[in-house]
Amino acid sequence: MRNWGTLIIICLLIGSLLVGCSWNNDTAKENKTVSNNQEKPVNTREEKQVPAQEITLAAIGDMLIHEAVYVDAKQQKGYDFKSMLANVKPFLAETTVSIANQETMIGGEAIGLSTYPSFNSPYEVGDALKDAGVDVVSIANNHTLDRGEKAIQNAIKHWEAIDMMYTGAYRNKQDRDTIRVYETEEGISLAFLSYTYGTNGIPVPNGKDYLVNLIHQDMIASEITEAKKKADVIVLSLHFGNEYERMPSDAQKQIVQYAADQGVHVVIGHHPHVLQPMEWVKGKDGNRTFVAYSLGNFLSGQDEFYRRIGGIVQLTITKKVNGTNDEIELSQPTFIPTFVKFENDANFEVVPMYQLHNDELAGAKKHYAEIKKHLSQWMPELEFKEE
Repeated sequence: MRNWGTLIIICLLIGSLLVGCSWNNDTAKENKTVSNNQEKPVNTREEKQVPAQEITLAAIGDMLIHEAVYVDAKQQKGYDFKSMLANVKPFLAETTVSIANQETMIGGEAIGLSTYPSFNSPYEVGDALKDAGVDVVSIANNHTLDRGEKAIQNAIKHWEAIDMMYTGAYRNKQDRDTIRVYETEEGISLAFLSYTYGTNGIPVPNGKDYLVNLIHQDMIASEITEAKKKADVIVLSLHFGNEYERMPSDAQKQIVQYAADQGVHVVIGHHPHVLQPMEWVKGKDGNRTFVAYSLGNFLSGQDEFYRRIGGIVQLTITKKVNGTNDEIELSQPTFIPTFVKFENDANFEVVPMYQLHNDELAGAKKHYAEIKKHLSQWMPELEFKEE
């Protein structure tokens, strides 16, 4: 009996040890699982779902400040162009980023103001654009060299003083080599490039090609490549085409196709001083480029009917993170046609066309409908904002 008792005690001890070992093994397995969860990388770009980011871009055409315009803006002290843009300010201010074509250098009074065809404008034009919500100005055009280097340097000094990004003409080579990138709070960056077909026969000073960007395909391609390294979106301003022609030329279409093939997202055209249709252009890699061939005159003293019509184009830009890649999507193209009101070379105002009445423009509704049809003939989905 004593032997059986001893055997039973031994068996019980062995069983207890086995249970203990089993509990310890289970506990160790549980602890290991927790440890693995802690070590597993989280919030990696490949696995994290990143919400899409979205901004809006607006662009306007030619700020062509003829003598009648700045004379009308003259005050007892200085100039006031702000009231001329008051009616369209809400459409510029509501977008994330806005760009304008400042066709006349704002070189200041000291070097003499505009005497057609050699243009120069008061600094206050820049102040008015800033007040209206414009963030970037394109200053490469056929009038860039009208008053020489001094006007350009004066203008750049003022743009910098009011914290306005400028592109297309530069202070020096180092300034020119700095790609203009606008960083938005929403996390989408835009690079702005600007070029002109020429300078009205005025030669670019030797060794100072930084004073104005001319359209050369190799240079454009090189700067697009550099811009892609620095920004999500490439916006290209081109001063090109034939004056007063309401349809783009073959040369315009050729350079736009080239730009699309390089991967540009948006092309903004100016110089014809009249509106030309908008369209999507497919690049060689299947990308889609938004093109406004000409945005017409936004503010000028020209009195021919179609030269008094310009507008504001708006575009939604969405950035989607897809794995390790960023995808840029352009959508909701919208246009607000505008009209320059004035009487007897005075009381200049830029107003949305949809707000015009017959007493301000005979056949206002008919003209507005015709402009909408003209602009959207290659882009049926183009919307027109009327509020």
